Amino acid sequence: MSRLGWLIGAVLVAGVATIAWQAMRPNGPQPGTMVRPDPASPSDPPQGAPIVRVTLPERLSPEAQMGKRAFEAKCAACHGANAAGRNGVAPPLVHRTYEPGHHSDMAFFMAVQNGVRAHHWPFGNMPPVWGLTRADVQAIVAYVRELQRANGID
Repeated sequence: MSRLGWLIGAVLVAGVATIAWQAMRPNGPQPGTMVRPDPASPSDPPQGAPIVRVTLPERLSPEAQMGKRAFEAKCAACHGANAAGRNGVAPPLVHRTYEPGHHSDMAFFMAVQNGVRAHHWPFGNMPPVWGLTRADVQAIVAYVRELQRANGID
């Protein structure tokens, strides 16, 4: 068989594999995925509304329970209840963008200490968060990671 024949065959196999892969994907949003609303849609979520649905774990570890309290005191005003984000305010932390392989625990420490320049989302810059100890941030990270795992984000 000629090289051209092999090339055409490879392209056909790749095309069939792609079609099969697309057909097997589940419909609807996956846990921790953000579906951006159509701006022209009347069902656009209001400013400040949660961005993602968060499934809560059955039980939080003691460290995550402390982290939940610290998160509610210092983070929820922007990142929403249970880190679901707030439309037009701040992104959800229960999202694949913040999975451990993309944003390590240290990224959370650095964000609290230094703030964050907007780079993934159109929400603007995050200022540093004052009044949190390293132990507070570690507990917040434990809380966020347990929420992420409960939503299929590892």
